[in-house]
Amino acid sequence: MFSVTKGLIRNLALFQVRLPPLVVAVMAPSSVVRVYSTATSPSPSEVSVKKVGTHNGSFHCDEALGCFMIRLVDKFSGADIVRSRDPKILAELDAVLDVGGVYDPEHDRYDHHQKGFEEVFGHGFNTKLSSAGLVYKHFGKEIIAKELNVDQDHPDVLRLFLAVYKSFMEAIDAVDNGINRYDTDQPPRYVNNTHLSARVGRLNLDWIDPDQSQEKENEAFQRAMALAGKEFLESVQFHARSWLPARSIVMQCLEERFKTDPSGEIMILNKFCPWKLHLFELEQEMKIEPLIKYVIYQDERGKQWRVQAVAVAPDRFENRKPLPEKWRGLRDEELSKAAEIPGCVFVHMSGFIGGNQSYDGALCMARTALTL
Repeated sequence: MFSVTKGLIRNLALFQVRLPPLVVAVMAPSSVVRVYSTATSPSPSEVSVKKVGTHNGSFHCDEALGCFMIRLVDKFSGADIVRSRDPKILAELDAVLDVGGVYDPEHDRYDHHQKGFEEVFGHGFNTKLSSAGLVYKHFGKEIIAKELNVDQDHPDVLRLFLAVYKSFMEAIDAVDNGINRYDTDQPPRYVNNTHLSARVGRLNLDWIDPDQSQEKENEAFQRAMALAGKEFLESVQFHARSWLPARSIVMQCLEERFKTDPSGEIMILNKFCPWKLHLFELEQEMKIEPLIKYVIYQDERGKQWRVQAVAVAPDRFENRKPLPEKWRGLRDEELSKAAEIPGCVFVHMSGFIGGNQSYDGALCMARTALTL
């Protein structure tokens, strides 16, 4: 696959600032990000440095992440971050994020607060974009291609571009725009303040902090950029190093499903990897019919084989075809006798998974379950 570690370290290095040890520990030695307000002017020798603007005052995850990401692209590599709401100051900057009331990618203006703004990511995603989503929409492919060290038209770039948006970026957009995860007026059963947007928000100066200066606010924004950027790059790294190879494995196993069983409803996972999300997506892409009912794989820890029923959807507990009810809750010899299959180990009470001591036994359990 691709080597992304050096690229990730290089990009994290751009953002080392004077941070707490926990944050500094994940960053390589590097230059400091210049974040300043309108009261701080660059020296004459620095006027050629690109300048990216965002608003001052309280910050959110979207502009912190947007400022981090835009500095990863060639056009704005190493850019200073200028925090202001002054239209005259913003008009002179090379790019402006999350302020100014203008979305104009040709002039690198990426605000989403103005009346009539309804821009979405596309590709089947309909969540209204934040400033981070806008930066990602226009520059995400370049960022990913640089991390993979391939051209932007490489097919894996588009796959990761979409996957990172789905698993990471879309939630940033939704939270910033106040979009609920579920279509309901019911209050949530619990409060979740552990997600990235909440953690970035807590980096704002506390009202009880004695020093409320612009300098301290800019230092807090640097920490917000570092936190959001670190997790963004970790997401890219995960998808490049783990998600993408797993997708290839699941695709190959799907293509060979009829070799496993004439029904085409049993898939053998020849190398264990995260398979569930890939299975649902690939079934749609490959127009798989009939859908997979059971996935068989080896549990390398116990040297046994598992038969797992496929859920009806990625976020649902119900299965397309649970293992037979008369097997559920049984173990070992009692289960083998009830199923008339030697080597059975267990079947979960819900019927979502079972085990056998051998591959042949597991395959027999899946084949029998299809008929019951």
